[in-house]
Amino acid sequence: MVRQIVLDTETTGLSAEGGDRIIEIGCVELVARKLTGNNKHFYLNPGRDSHPDALRIHGISNEFLKDKPPFSAVVDELMAYLQGAEIIIHNAAFDVGFLNKELELTGRAPFRDFVEEVTDTLVMAKEMYPGKRNSLDALCDRLGVDNSGRTLHGALLDAELLADVYINLTRGQDALLIADEVAEGAQALSVVSGIDLRGIALPVLHASEEEAASHEGVLAQIDKACGGKTIFRSIQNAEKTVP
Repeated sequence: MVRQIVLDTETTGLSAEGGDRIIEIGCVELVARKLTGNNKHFYLNPGRDSHPDALRIHGISNEFLKDKPPFSAVVDELMAYLQGAEIIIHNAAFDVGFLNKELELTGRAPFRDFVEEVTDTLVMAKEMYPGKRNSLDALCDRLGVDNSGRTLHGALLDAELLADVYINLTRGQDALLIADEVAEGAQALSVVSGIDLRGIALPVLHASEEEAASHEGVLAQIDKACGGKTIFRSIQNAEKTVP
């Protein structure tokens, strides 16, 4: 079973090497591309003030962080949670750079040594939508993800939004899951292969207009994401040309 963790951080500034630190970590778990609710969220005392520009973005005051634990106090819990998972991050180089610095300061191995792989949704989005804005807000607007509650950046909220964005970006992968389910169903049928099923009349349930419209909407999104190379569309077009 594939386990994925969508991760986001907030920091005191833009330079991990320049002394900036992580102040918030948000993690959202997906198993088989479904939200499980098994999430993690930490506020951290960075031992330094946030830059004014960073404070305007996340709104997390130094006073609020005074009684929060340092990264060293939560690192074991965090890395045990992330162990062996695929980590999904928007602009991964930034977050991984900060996590590597925090791990280095606690005498631990680099971040990628703990996880299966890191997937960067910014790289994915640039490949799918070249030349367009691919910030998290822009992707939410493009993919119909409700981000109306995002007035300030927050690690857990952004991770939740990114999870929805990722599911929409990779919606074509649902076909692979369906194929797996069909294979499992065929294997189950083989158990009763000695029974003659030819006399059983199966009802045909046609899609309603609403279901057909929803289906067309999904196909349109997949068409847009893959440059008009949807397999279902190609089969449809081939059937229309058969005399």
